[in-house]
Amino acid sequence: MPLAGKGMLLTSMNIDAADEADFNRWYDREHLEERVAIDGFLEARRYVAHAANPKYLCLYSTATLDVLGSPAYRARLASPTDWSRQSMARFKDMLRVVARITVSNGSGRGAALGVVRLRPTPDKAAPWRDALHDKLVPATRDGVISMHLLESEPELSGATAEIPASRNDGARDWFVLIDGTHVGAVSAVIAERFTGPAASPLPPPVSVGTYSLMWDLAKSDIARG
Repeated sequence: MPLAGKGMLLTSMNIDAADEADFNRWYDREHLEERVAIDGFLEARRYVAHAANPKYLCLYSTATLDVLGSPAYRARLASPTDWSRQSMARFKDMLRVVARITVSNGSGRGAALGVVRLRPTPDKAAPWRDALHDKLVPATRDGVISMHLLESEPELSGATAEIPASRNDGARDWFVLIDGTHVGAVSAVIAERFTGPAASPLPPPVSVGTYSLMWDLAKSDIARG
């Protein structure tokens, strides 16, 4: 698997322009390192929208799914810093998804990311998963590095007492991640495999978006620091 670990936390949000500078400073100077330092967290990646809503996206990889319900993680959630408390109160349209990584093909991460949000029904999960195993093959497309499927865990997703999030209508949604060297490559794959005639047997996505990588942080980076 190119993605480290078996679990992932996906968060995305908008922020008012007046608060954006402090929001980015908080993420870059405190929040990412604080989260990656938690036992079982392996790495985090921050993105800004190229053509997507919400504007900001963060992906946190964990060794196992259980890490995202662990005492260490819950203790951190229960004891936010003052800066964290102030920053999170300003989130708008927040999405918070805890998910299993069930498909991961290719090697490495790209400068561009495509995100396809799907909403399966229980009777469609198995055939959709089979179809996605065939669709998530990066080697057939220039500029695409790796492709992944995240399947949400509804019991762990959504708002917490400390973190505001949008009403969790899509708690069971799946998220396809497409890592590429440039936005054009991931956009082409979205159009060809998920929004055009070749999307069958999958229905139209709930949403699609493209993002540009801002920066990433691994556990080993903190250790070296």
